[in-house]
Amino acid sequence: MLALYAWTGFCVGALVGMTGVGGGSLMTPLLILLFGIHPVAAVGTDLLYAAVTKSVGTLVHGFTHTVDWRVVRRLATGSVPMAILTLVVLSFFDVNSARAARLTSRALGAALLVTALALVFRAALLAYFSTHFPDLRLRRTDALTVVTGGILGVLVSVSSVGAGAIGVIALVILYPRLSTPRIVGSDIAHAVPLTLIAGTGHWILGSVDTVILGSLLTGSIPGIVVGSWMTIHVPDRVLRLALAALLFIAGGRLVI
Repeated sequence: MLALYAWTGFCVGALVGMTGVGGGSLMTPLLILLFGIHPVAAVGTDLLYAAVTKSVGTLVHGFTHTVDWRVVRRLATGSVPMAILTLVVLSFFDVNSARAARLTSRALGAALLVTALALVFRAALLAYFSTHFPDLRLRRTDALTVVTGGILGVLVSVSSVGAGAIGVIALVILYPRLSTPRIVGSDIAHAVPLTLIAGTGHWILGSVDTVILGSLLTGSIPGIVVGSWMTIHVPDRVLRLALAALLFIAGGRLVI
């Protein structure tokens, strides 16, 4: 089982490094559906997994100059306070109860379905915003980036999903002139403080499996290094549609 966890960590880490997507979107449902982990424990474990994995990815993207630190700071300005507030609210509930497991599974499933739709209709979303809000970048980009960070802070703290696909699409809309590698690198860099804070909060609440976490990291660290170096060589459309199909299946399983 430990070897299977490590291999899963490698595959998801490589996908995150290439696209910025797949951390919470794939790892958390895999832990729940494939390995039978309690949903809340899966969320907490995945958050710390993502924090360490994306820290390595940030180093690689930083070395290749594919991180826009201004964007990262704006996102973190909104996401970090909202993550802390969400964790404070969660602390008043029994996160290990059967009801918490059901609510977490359904919240995660809904987040996965939204993420999948965003991936499938990415081109249509971008076309809509470029047509109806051509001067968005010039007028309110800074404020909207902070608001986007706040929304991601809540989503990631509750379900571990959102920092990848939703974050990437939001950045493409808000910063249309940024290259894809810089959008991916900036999204990965922003996820580091967000997942670290949210994961630490879940660890304090007792919803992190440290044994599984160690096994996942054994594979994910080399995986995200490989994936980060391959960013510019990935066939984006094929990979995006394949990921969306997986998210639809996993989201449907968790919602029902």
